[in-house]
Amino acid sequence: MKIIIIGCGKVGIALAAQLVSEDHDVTLIDESAQKIQNVPDDIDAIKYVGNGASVAVLREAGVDTADLLIAVTGLDEVNLLCCLIAKKAGNCHTIARVRNPVYYEEIEFIRKQLGLSMIINPELAAANEISRILRFPSAIKIDVFAKGRVELVKFKVLPEYKLDGLSIMDVMGRCRSDVLISGVERGGETAIPDGQFVLQNHDIVSVMATPKNSMDFFRKIGVQQTGRVNNAMIVGGGKIAVYLAKQLIPMGIRVKIIERDRNRCEELGELLPSALIIHGDGSDQNLLQEEGLREAESFVTLTNMDEENIFLALFARENSHAKLVTKVNKIAFDEIIRKMDLGSLIHPKFITADSIVQHVRAMQNSIGSNVETLYHILDGKAEALEFLIREESEVTNIPLMELSLKDNLLLASINRGGQIRIPRGHDQIQKGDTVIVVTTHAGLSDIRDILKR
Repeated sequence: MKIIIIGCGKVGIALAAQLVSEDHDVTLIDESAQKIQNVPDDIDAIKYVGNGASVAVLREAGVDTADLLIAVTGLDEVNLLCCLIAKKAGNCHTIARVRNPVYYEEIEFIRKQLGLSMIINPELAAANEISRILRFPSAIKIDVFAKGRVELVKFKVLPEYKLDGLSIMDVMGRCRSDVLISGVERGGETAIPDGQFVLQNHDIVSVMATPKNSMDFFRKIGVQQTGRVNNAMIVGGGKIAVYLAKQLIPMGIRVKIIERDRNRCEELGELLPSALIIHGDGSDQNLLQEEGLREAESFVTLTNMDEENIFLALFARENSHAKLVTKVNKIAFDEIIRKMDLGSLIHPKFITADSIVQHVRAMQNSIGSNVETLYHILDGKAEALEFLIREESEVTNIPLMELSLKDNLLLASINRGGQIRIPRGHDQIQKGDTVIVVTTHAGLSDIRDILKR
């Protein structure tokens, strides 16, 4: 597909890298020549310096033959204008990043009136992910499928779980829970395990199940904290904090936000009357202690500086038993950051990129099957995809044991009429099902891609 991306910030570059890796023809546009120059050389894209809201610039970039335009500049209004002009000048599909909470109250009206294919809000998506984690603090990450009926829960194997040295088959026999262990991360290596795979302490394990069955599994292995936290201390009062607080407060979770900008504190007080807003420097250790860090059940760092978020999380780890959630934007030292035990790491730009790539793959094949959900998992080395089966094909109505599936691929779940099942060898995929696939093979866009060719 021919795709134009307007905006070469963190999200634009992450998105371009992903789409180029999937063999799409990508054109990047940004008003800043410096940002264009900073695009990594390994991203094989055409680059233009110019205003993406200009008809002349868009035509020069080939909007008349483009399949999709994605506007991810720093201004919502510019993104919406770029998409509107692209629809008129080229009639391509359009995706806009819209971050302002005021606009998001009217998002469906805006999308329909401007004819947008999709609107993405990185801050809201990040808040959604953090909210899911705080409902189950023992999890490192939770991805949802089938409209919330299925979850992929990532957790660390601790010695008290007594799973060290047990094979996957042994664990399933001991717990007798209807779950599927879908992935294991160990020392920089990742695996999609079979029944003989042996777990070790400190492995990072991903489990696929319904919420009810996953809770049953975690209780049986000895996870103590399976209920939500009761309070949350948030450092940084930006958009993510607002979206997150609006989700946590109705759940009965007490929210405290520490923000150093006085004017922003006043705004937060109006937006979040039920939250406690503290004007102060979140990096002040004495302030954190005075505000009850030791009693906090969760500690979320959402400042605009990765370094500050990381050091705050390290301090909280040493001075509390809080569930840690750490926002990180730059990934230059990813290997080191992952070894720091910073709790759950949140990467807003990758959450955004996954959502848009999911839409792109759905555009590629909207007949036989459709990519409904997509997440990069296992440290980005694998994907979990949800396919809607629109028609019969060579993968339907055949026992799974008889299909010639690719290596390093699991059929993790089948949703049939709202009934979720962890598939076994005799199960069959049928028209109308949604099927979750976990694989290290990148770029699957159709359910038939699960077969060896």
